[in-house]
Amino acid sequence: MATDKKNIVQTPLMKQYYSIKGKYPDAILLFRVGDFYETFSDDAVTAAEILGITLTKRANGSASSIELAGFPHHALDTYLPKLVRAGQRVAVCDQLEDPKLTKKIVKRGVTELVTPGVAINDNILEHRENNFLAAVHLENKAAGVAFLDISTGEFLTAEGPFDHIQKLVSGFKPKEVLFEKQRKGQFTELFGSGYYTFGLEDWVFTEESGRDRLLKHFETKSLKGFGVERLKLGTIAAGAVLHYLDLTQHHQIKHISNLSRIDEDKYVWLDRFTIRNLEIFSSVNEGGRSLTDIIDHSVTPMGSRLLKRWIALPLKDVQPIKDRQSVVEHFFKDPQLKMDLESQLRPVGDLERLVSKVASGRITPREMIQMRNALSSIEPVRELCLQADNEVLNHIGDQLNPCATIKERIEKEIMPDPPNQLNKGNVIREGVSKELDELRHIAFSGKDYLNELLKRETERTGITSLKISFNNVFGYYIEVRNTHKDKVPDDWIRKQTLVNAERYITEELKEYEAKILGAEERMLVLETELFNALTVALADFIPAIQLNSNLLARIDCLVGFASMAAQNNYVRPVITEEDSLDIKAGRHPVIEKQLPAGEEYVPNDVYLDNDKQQIIIITGPNMAGKSALLRQTALIVLMAQIGSFVPAESASIGVVDKIFTRVGASDNISLGESTFMVEMNEASSILNNLTPRSLVLFDELGRGTSTYDGISIAWSIVEYIHENTRARAKTLFATHYHELNEMEKSFPRCKNFNVSVKEVDNKVIFLRKLVPGGSEHSFGIHVARMAGMPPSVVKRANEILGELETNNRQGGISKPVGDLAQHREGFQLSFFQLDDPILQQIRDQIVNLDINNLTPMDALNKLNEIKRISGLK
Repeated sequence: MATDKKNIVQTPLMKQYYSIKGKYPDAILLFRVGDFYETFSDDAVTAAEILGITLTKRANGSASSIELAGFPHHALDTYLPKLVRAGQRVAVCDQLEDPKLTKKIVKRGVTELVTPGVAINDNILEHRENNFLAAVHLENKAAGVAFLDISTGEFLTAEGPFDHIQKLVSGFKPKEVLFEKQRKGQFTELFGSGYYTFGLEDWVFTEESGRDRLLKHFETKSLKGFGVERLKLGTIAAGAVLHYLDLTQHHQIKHISNLSRIDEDKYVWLDRFTIRNLEIFSSVNEGGRSLTDIIDHSVTPMGSRLLKRWIALPLKDVQPIKDRQSVVEHFFKDPQLKMDLESQLRPVGDLERLVSKVASGRITPREMIQMRNALSSIEPVRELCLQADNEVLNHIGDQLNPCATIKERIEKEIMPDPPNQLNKGNVIREGVSKELDELRHIAFSGKDYLNELLKRETERTGITSLKISFNNVFGYYIEVRNTHKDKVPDDWIRKQTLVNAERYITEELKEYEAKILGAEERMLVLETELFNALTVALADFIPAIQLNSNLLARIDCLVGFASMAAQNNYVRPVITEEDSLDIKAGRHPVIEKQLPAGEEYVPNDVYLDNDKQQIIIITGPNMAGKSALLRQTALIVLMAQIGSFVPAESASIGVVDKIFTRVGASDNISLGESTFMVEMNEASSILNNLTPRSLVLFDELGRGTSTYDGISIAWSIVEYIHENTRARAKTLFATHYHELNEMEKSFPRCKNFNVSVKEVDNKVIFLRKLVPGGSEHSFGIHVARMAGMPPSVVKRANEILGELETNNRQGGISKPVGDLAQHREGFQLSFFQLDDPILQQIRDQIVNLDINNLTPMDALNKLNEIKRISGLK
C-alpha cells in the first residue's frame, strides 16, 4: 500500500503535487520535475508495474518517504501509450515557466489529460481504425449518441430507440464511452460491461448545456445548418463530448468543423448480434479472419477507416450504391486509370490525421513535408478524375482542391529533409528570412573567422604556436606555451595557468563568443516563429484539406473494391427496388480465402422473394455447410449494398433494410445467461423489428433446450414470419429438426432444401450443395465417427437411434446386451471370469496348452479347433 500523505509535513514540491493531483484523482499524474516525468504514491506503484520501471522512495518532509517512479521527459511518447493501452487515464503536468527565471518553486499545471477515447499520439492510435469517443444520453424509451474522433475531426450524432443506439455503438466500436453517473445501471444493462467508460455529472447531459456548448464551438446561432436542430437527445450527447474535451484540456479543436447526422432511414440495420455473428469486424476464433480483413485493399489509412464506416452503415438507397458500382466497373474498363490513381494515393498517407495536428499545433517539421507530399498528389488525382469517362469520378475531381498556394509555401519555406523536432534547428530554408540567413552565416562561418583572427594575432605577436580553443568554463581562449609568454601583448587577459602553457582571452574573442551564442539562440527563436506562422497559415486550409481527405479516402475504397474484385473473381450485382434476392453460385468471401491449397469452395444458388419462396428451411447434417450458406448470403447482400462487387456468378439484390442473424451458440454464461436465454433474446429482437425488406437468418434455433421445446419454438417462429401480413421477411432457417419439413405442406411460401451428402460404404461425403427437398436424417452419428468417437459409442448410438425410430420415441431405452456390453474401449476381457460355456471351452483349450513343446503345425491345428468351438466359419 502506498504511503498515506495525511499528517505528514510535506516539502513545497509535494504540496504542489498534491494540490494538482487532487483535481485529477482518477488519473495517473505525470509530474514534470526537471528532465523527468515523475509519479508518486499509488500512481508510482501502478506506473512501475505497467511500464516495468524501477519503484523507489524519496524523502517527503519530516521523517517520511513516498513511493516514486519516473522516466526521462523525452521518452514520453514511449511510455504514455503503454499507460493508455492499459486502460489508464493520464494527466500530463508540465512546467509552465523556465526554472532559471524564478527563485520560487516552478509553476506547473496539467497541459493534457489523455484517455483511451481522447488520444492524438501516433503511438496510441491504430492507423487503420478510428479512435472514437462516444457519449450516450439515456432517457426512458430512447437515447442519443455522439461519436468523435479527435484525431481526424469526425463528429457524428444520432438518436432513436435503445436497439438503434446499441447497433451504432456496436458498429462504431468506440474506445471510450461517456454516460451519466446516475444511469450506470441502465447503461450496463443495455450495453454490457465491455466498454471503457467514464461517468459525468447529470447537469452535463441537459438540453441547455449541450446546445450552448455546440453553438459556442461552431460559433453559430442555431444548429439547423448541420441538420441536427431537432435531434434533442443527439445534441445533448454531442454537447457532452465537447464538455469532456474541456475537462481533458483539449482546446485546440478547430478541425472539428462539422457535426453530421447518422440518419437511420439511409442505412441498413445491422444489430450487434448480426455484427458479431457474421464476424464483420473481428473473428470469434483466435487467428480467424473477419470480413473487413478480406475486403480491405485500401492503400491509405483514411481509406481503411472509411471502408469500416461503409460496412457499419450499408446503404439502402439504390442510386448511391449504383454510383459506387459504376466507378468500380469503370476501373475494369480502364485498368490503367486504377493503377495511376493507386500510385498517386500511396504517398498521401494519413492526410486526415495530419491536418488535425495542424489544428492542435502539434505538427512537426517532418510531418509538414509529409503534408506537402500529400498535397502534391491532389492535382494529379484531380486531373485523372476529370479525364475519366465517369460522372462520379468527374464530380469527385471537381471537388478536389489542390491547395496550391499553401503547398508551394511549404515547399519554399521548409527544408526538404528537416529534423522531426523543431528545436533541433535547420528547419527553415535559406532565403525565407534575411535575419536568419545572417545569423546562420555568423554561426556556421565561425571557423573561418577564428582562423583569420589566429593569423592576425600570430603576425602581431610573432608567436607561431598560438592555438584558439573553447571550453564550458570561460568560453573561447588563446593558449600560449610558456616559452613564448614574454611575447604576450598587454591587452590579453590571463584566465588560466597550466604546467606548460597559459590561457588568455581578448575583448574581440568575448564579443565574437557573445555573437555566436546569441546567434544560435536567436536562430532557434526565429525558426520557431517562422514555422508557427506557416502552421497558422496552413490552419486556414483545414476545411479544404479535410474535404480532400474524405474524397481521396472514397477513391481509395473504390480502387480497393476493384482490386479485390479482380483478384477474387467477383461480379457486379444488380441492385433493384424489387423484393427478391437471386444469387447464382454464391461463395463465402472469407471461407474461400482460407481453404487449403487446391481445394475449391462449393458455390450455391439462393432465391428468396416475398410471394413464392419467402422462407427456405434448410436441413442436412452438421458440418455440411448450412451455417456457411447462411452467412455467405448475408455477406453477399451486405457487400452489394456498400457498393462492392460480390463473390458469385451473378446476383440480383432487391435492397434490404435490415439484416438479422441468429447464428451459432453464443453463450453469455459469464453474465449469468444460458445459451438458450441468449438465443431467445436475439430471436425476440428479430421478431419485434421485422419489415417487408428484412433478411432473416436463423441457424439451429432451439438447441439450448429440450427437443420438443426446440421444435415447438422453431415451428412457431417460422409460422409467425410466414403469417405476418405486415412484414413478409425473407428468411433462411437452417435446422436439425426435420419435423419442420412438414411446414411446406401447410405454408405455401415455405420451401424445403437440404445441403446434400452422399453415403458410400456406410460413410458420409459432404457435397456442400443446396438442393430442393428435406433431408431424411441428420447423419449426426456419421459425423461422430468422423470426429474419432470410440467405435463402441458409435455402434451403441446406432442401436438407440433404431429403437427411437421403431418406438417413435415411446418408452425407455433398453440397456446394451451381448458383445457391446462387454467390448467397450478400455474394458479388459478375462477368459477366466466368464460364465459363457463356449468361452469356458476356449479357456480350457488354452490353459491346457504346453507352449514350450508346441510345434507350428500343432499351433495351427489348435487355433482351427478353437475357431470350430466358437462357431466361426
